[in-house]
Amino acid sequence: MHVESSLFRYPRYRADLKPAPFLPMSRKEMEQLGWDSCDVIVVTGDAYVDHPSFGMAVIGRMLEAQGFRVGIIDQPDWQSKDDFMRLGRPNLFFGVTAGNMDSMINRYTADRRLRTDDAYTPGNVGGKRPDRAVTVYTQRCKEAYKEVPVIIGGIEASLRRIAHYDYWQDKVRRSVLFDSKADLLIYGNAERPLAEVAHRLAKGDDIGDMQDIRGTAVLRKTALPEWKGVDSRKIDQLHKIDPIPNPYGADDVGCQNLSGPSDVKVFDNDAPQAITVQPPRPKPWEKTYVLLPAFERVSDDRFLYAHASRVLHQETNPGCARALFQMHGDRGVWVNPPAFPLNTDEMDAVFDLPYQRVQHPAYGQQKIPAYDMIKTSINIMRGCFGGCSFCSITEHEGRIIQSRSQDSIIREIKDIQQKVPGFTGVISDLGGPTANMYRLGCKSEKAEKTCRRLSCVYPAICGHLDTDHQHTIDLYRAARDVPGIKKVLIASGVRYDLAIEDPRYVKELVKHHVGGYLKIAPEHTEDGPLSKMMKPGMGTYDKFKEMFDQYSKEAGKEQFLIPYFISAHPGTTDEDMLNLALWLKARKFKLDQVQNFYPSPMANATTMYHTGLNSLRNVKHDSEAVFIPKKGRQRRLHKALLRYHDPEGWPLIREALISMKREDLIGTGPQHLVPPAGRAEQFARKQSNKPAAKGKQGLTRFSSNQFANNVSKSEGKQAKPAATSAPRAQAETAKPNSPRGRNKPVQHKAR
Repeated sequence: MHVESSLFRYPRYRADLKPAPFLPMSRKEMEQLGWDSCDVIVVTGDAYVDHPSFGMAVIGRMLEAQGFRVGIIDQPDWQSKDDFMRLGRPNLFFGVTAGNMDSMINRYTADRRLRTDDAYTPGNVGGKRPDRAVTVYTQRCKEAYKEVPVIIGGIEASLRRIAHYDYWQDKVRRSVLFDSKADLLIYGNAERPLAEVAHRLAKGDDIGDMQDIRGTAVLRKTALPEWKGVDSRKIDQLHKIDPIPNPYGADDVGCQNLSGPSDVKVFDNDAPQAITVQPPRPKPWEKTYVLLPAFERVSDDRFLYAHASRVLHQETNPGCARALFQMHGDRGVWVNPPAFPLNTDEMDAVFDLPYQRVQHPAYGQQKIPAYDMIKTSINIMRGCFGGCSFCSITEHEGRIIQSRSQDSIIREIKDIQQKVPGFTGVISDLGGPTANMYRLGCKSEKAEKTCRRLSCVYPAICGHLDTDHQHTIDLYRAARDVPGIKKVLIASGVRYDLAIEDPRYVKELVKHHVGGYLKIAPEHTEDGPLSKMMKPGMGTYDKFKEMFDQYSKEAGKEQFLIPYFISAHPGTTDEDMLNLALWLKARKFKLDQVQNFYPSPMANATTMYHTGLNSLRNVKHDSEAVFIPKKGRQRRLHKALLRYHDPEGWPLIREALISMKREDLIGTGPQHLVPPAGRAEQFARKQSNKPAAKGKQGLTRFSSNQFANNVSKSEGKQAKPAATSAPRAQAETAKPNSPRGRNKPVQHKAR
C-alpha cells in the first residue's frame, strides 16, 4: 500500500526534549521534568499504563518522539471543569479519548444493565468514567480553556463519525462531532494524521484550516472546494457495486492474445513517427466525495440507513476510498478518506518507543486487570481482512494488515524480560486482532488498491490472498529461541479457515504454542446466522479440528479447542439456537458467562439489528428481510440455549420446546436437552450454586473471563485493547482427569 511519507519525517518540535520516565499526570511530575507547560494533554477514560497495548501510551510516546511535551489526565472527575485543569493550559491542543473500549460497552452489559466493574480502572472499580465519555470530556475541556482546540479519537469517536444507530437509546444519533463540539475527529489508528495536525498547529496553522487530512472528519456547511460529488444512490444500485475504472490509464490491462488477429499498426522503422504523450487519467476516487442521505432521512427511513451503512463500508480501502459528506441540518460531516496504513519501518518505530511496560506509579499496588492480562503479550500486527459483520475492526483499524518486523518483535520480548516485574519466561501471546494474519495480504498491488470487498475470506478465500504462513512460523521459532524464554503461547483467536490452507502452521502451532487450550471462533453452526456473520461453515471447523487432534496426538499432548459462539445474532431463529444447543450437548460442551450479541456502532450486524435488512447486499425496498431476535424474552431464550446445562434456563427452554413441538427433547436420557420440571431441577439448581466442580458428564466447569470476551471482540471487536466486542461465549472440552482442564485459557487483547 502506498504511503505518502514517513511518520517521523518532521523536524522535532523541541529538539532537546528527552523521554520522560512516565508521561506526567500531575504538576509535581511536570516540575520534576522541568516543564512549565504541556504542548499536548491527552484526556483518557482509562488508567494510564505505559504499554504499547494502551492507546494513550502509544499516542503520547509517539508525540513525545516528535518533540512534544505530552501530559496525561486519566479518568478525570467529569462533574466540573476543575480536574481538566490539573496540568494547566496545553500549548497546542487537548486529545480526548474514551479509552481502549467504548464507554457505553465498558459501562453496560448487552442487556443494558450497569456494570459494577471496569478492567481499565485500578482495583477493577466501576463508575470512573461517564456515559459517552468523549462527548462529556470534550465539553469539560472547552469549559476549562475554550480557546484550546480539542481533537477526539479512539474507538468511541471513530465508530461514531457519521450518523449511527445507538443501541442504548434505540435510535439514530448524530455524528459525535455535533454532540461533543470537538474541532476535529481522527478515526482509526491515529499516528499519521495526528502527527500532521500537531506539527501544523506548532507552526501556527489554524485547526479550522485542516479540512482535508486523511483519517479525519470535520464539520462543514458545504463540500470542500474543487471536489466533485456523487449521490450515494447512484453508486450502489442494480445489485452490485459500481465498477471501478482502471486507475492506471489503460482499458486493456492484461496480456494481448497473440494468436488472434492484431489491429496494431506496424510502422516503418526508418520513418520518423510523431509520438503523442497522453496524460494519465485521473483516478476516479481522487477529489471525489459521496453524498450520503442526511441524518434526518436515515433517522426515519431504515432503508436509507442500511444503504448509507453499506456505502460507508465500501469506502474503507485507503487505496480507492472516496470522501463522505452527510448533512445534519444546515451543516454536514465531512469524512476524509482513511489514512494510509503504517509500513513495517513505521510500525517498528512506534513499538520501539521507550515504554516502561508497567502502570503509572501513582496507582500504587492497586491492580489494573486489563494490564495484568496483557503485560507479557505482544502485538505483532494491526488490521483484519476477515470482515465479520459483528466486528468493527475494519471500520477502525482497516482491512490492510500492518505488520512489524521479526527483529522488532524479538526486541520487545527482550524488553519484557528486563522490565516486567516477576516475569516467569512465558510470553502470553504473539498476536493481534487475529493470531495468524501476520504479513498476509493481497498478492496483487493493483487489486489491493482498488478492491472494495468487505472480506478477503468470505464467502471463499480470494484468489489474490497470500495464505503462506511461513513468516509466522519463522517468528514463532525465533521467539522460542530467545534465551530465557520458556514458552510462547498463542492466545489471540486463530482464523482457522486461513490456518487449514497451510498445515505447516497448524502443526507448528499445536506442537509448540498451545497451553492446553486453543480458542477459535465458529460463532454458530447453522448456515442462516453464519451467512449474516460472514463466517465459514462448520465443515471448515471440522477440518481444522481434525488437524488439531492429529498434530496434538503426534506431539503426545492432550489439548482441547475452545470455540466461541454468539447468541441472538441477527438472522438467528429459535430453531438455529436449538440446533446449536444440540450440537454442544452432543460434544459435551458447557458454556459459562454467555452474553448475547451486542450491537456496537457502525458494525454491519448492528445495521441489520436496527433495520431488519440485509445490508451485506444491495439495499432496495424489496431487500431480504433479516429475522432479528430483539425482544428480551427471545434474547434470554437464546442465551439459555447456549447454557442448556444451567437449571436457571430450563423453564424457558421447556416452554420454547413445547411451542416448537419438540417435547421429545424434554427428559432425563442422554438424547434429551433438558429434564422435566420437578425435584431433580430444584436439586440441580442448588448444585449449580455450588463452587465449580466436575459434573455427572465428566466435565470440568470454569468461568470464562468476561473482560477478555469484551476486549477480544471489543465493539464487535474493537481495536485492542481498544479490542472486539461482539460478545462471545466460551466453551471447553477438557477431560475430567486432565490437569489442564482446571486452568483458565489465557486471552489476549491488542490495540
